[in-house]
Amino acid sequence: MTSLSVLGLLAQPLVAQPVFAQSRSTDAGEPENILPRPHDPSKPSAQATATPTAVPTATPGAQPTRAPNSDDLGPNSAPVIQDITVSEPVMPWSLADARALLTTIEHITSEGLLPADYQPSTLKAAIAAGEGDALDAEASKVFGWLIEDLRDGRTPMKDRLQWFAVDPDQDDMPTAKLMAEALSTHDVAGIVARLAPTNPDYAALKAALAATPRAQTAKRLLIMANMDRWRWLKHDLGDVYLMTNVPEFQLRLVVRNKIIRTYKTVVGKPGRTATPQLAETVTAVVFNPTWTVPQSITKGEGLGQKVLANPNWARNAGYKATKDANGNVWVVQQPGPNNSLGLMKIDMPNEHAIYLHDTPSKQYFNEKVRAFSHGCIRTERAVELGMTMAILGAGMSASEAADISRSGKYTKVPMTRTFPVYLTYFTQGTNIDGQMQTFDDIYGRDKPVLESFQQPRELKTDQRESDEEIIKLDNPL
Repeated sequence: MTSLSVLGLLAQPLVAQPVFAQSRSTDAGEPENILPRPHDPSKPSAQATATPTAVPTATPGAQPTRAPNSDDLGPNSAPVIQDITVSEPVMPWSLADARALLTTIEHITSEGLLPADYQPSTLKAAIAAGEGDALDAEASKVFGWLIEDLRDGRTPMKDRLQWFAVDPDQDDMPTAKLMAEALSTHDVAGIVARLAPTNPDYAALKAALAATPRAQTAKRLLIMANMDRWRWLKHDLGDVYLMTNVPEFQLRLVVRNKIIRTYKTVVGKPGRTATPQLAETVTAVVFNPTWTVPQSITKGEGLGQKVLANPNWARNAGYKATKDANGNVWVVQQPGPNNSLGLMKIDMPNEHAIYLHDTPSKQYFNEKVRAFSHGCIRTERAVELGMTMAILGAGMSASEAADISRSGKYTKVPMTRTFPVYLTYFTQGTNIDGQMQTFDDIYGRDKPVLESFQQPRELKTDQRESDEEIIKLDNPL
C-alpha cells in the first residue's frame, strides 16, 4: 500500500468523528484551538474566588510523624514539615468523610505519592477528637495538599528543569470545587481517583510500580518521578495530538489514545541547545519552506558577506541576501532539498523558536542517540507527517497535499482544526512498541525530581512554568 493510500485511510474514519466535524474553512480567520487556555495570572481561579479560612500549618520545629505503611524511599526520605502559614478552603467534614480521606491517604502509594506527606497521624488524632472546627481545618488542609499533588504534580517548579508547558488543570478543576463535590457526594476516594491522568502510559507506570518490590527503592523512585511528570501535563491531552518524548527520540501521532504513526527524531544537543518541555499548537504546515538565517550565523559567522561577495556560489547554495536601511545583511535560504529545514516545517508558535521540521541530513536518523540539533525537532518522513496534518487539520485530499509538497514552491497551509504538540521528557515509560522501558537521562533532568521525592513536600505557589532563561536559537543546523 502506498504512503498516500495509507494517509487516505487514516483520514477517512477520523473525518466522520466529532473531533473532525468542522469542514475546511475558507475564512482567513484564526484556526480553532483545541489546546487548553493559558493561565491569566490577572484573573483569579475558581478556588481563589472562594472565601477560604486560614488553616495554620505546623509550627517550626515540630517533630514529623510518619505513617506506619508509608513507602520508605531510603534514609533521606522524610514526611512534610510545614513551617509557614497558608490559606486553604475549609469546609465541614463528617467523621465518615474524614475516615474515607484517611484511608485514601494511607493507600496513596499506588498513585506514586507518599502517605506521610499528608500527615495521617495528625488527621487520625483529629478524627478521634470528633467533629468540629479542628477536624474541618485538618481534613480540608490535607485534602487540599492531596488534590494539588494529584492534579498538578508533587515536584516543586524549581526542580522541573526547562519546564514551560503550562498546566491548566487547577483552573479547570479548582480545589474548592473538588472538595465541595467530595463532601456533597460522600465520595472522597472517587474524586481522588478521577484526578489520575487519562493517558494509558500513566496507567502502565502505575502497574509497573505495583509490580516492583518495595526493596527496589531506586527503581520505584524513578517510576514515581515519571508518574509525577504526567501530572505536570493537562489531565486529558486531547483526542488528536503530537507528542515527542525527547529521550526516546521518537514522535508519536496519537488519535484517541492510540498511536497511529511514529517518526524518529533528532533533538537538541545537551547544554544551551537542549530541547525545552513545551505544550504548543500546530497552526500551519509549511511545504518547501524558506529559512531566514539567524544573525548569529549571518553576521557572527560571516555568511552574509560571503553571500554578497560570491553571487554564483550563493545561487547554487540557494541563498539570497538583502540589506536593510540600517545596513544589516539578511540571508534567506530558498526552498529546495538542501534547505536546512528540508521540505516541511510545522508551525507551532512559541517564544523559544522551537518547531518540527524536515532535514537534508537524513543520516542522523540512523544514530542510536540522536541529540544533534540546536533545540528544534528534526523529524523522519517529515513530508508524510506534513501531509497527514494537512489532511486532518485543513481538510485537504491526499492528492492535493502531495501536489503541494512536490511543487517546490513555498506554501503555507493554515490549520482549520489545530492540534496540540507536547514536547515531553520521560525517562521511564512505555516505548512506541508498548513495552516498559528506561530511557537515558540525556539532559540530567532526573536528579532534581528524584531528590524532591526524598525531601519534605513543599507548599505550592502560583508558578506554572520554569523561571529559567528562555533560549531562542532558531537554528536548525
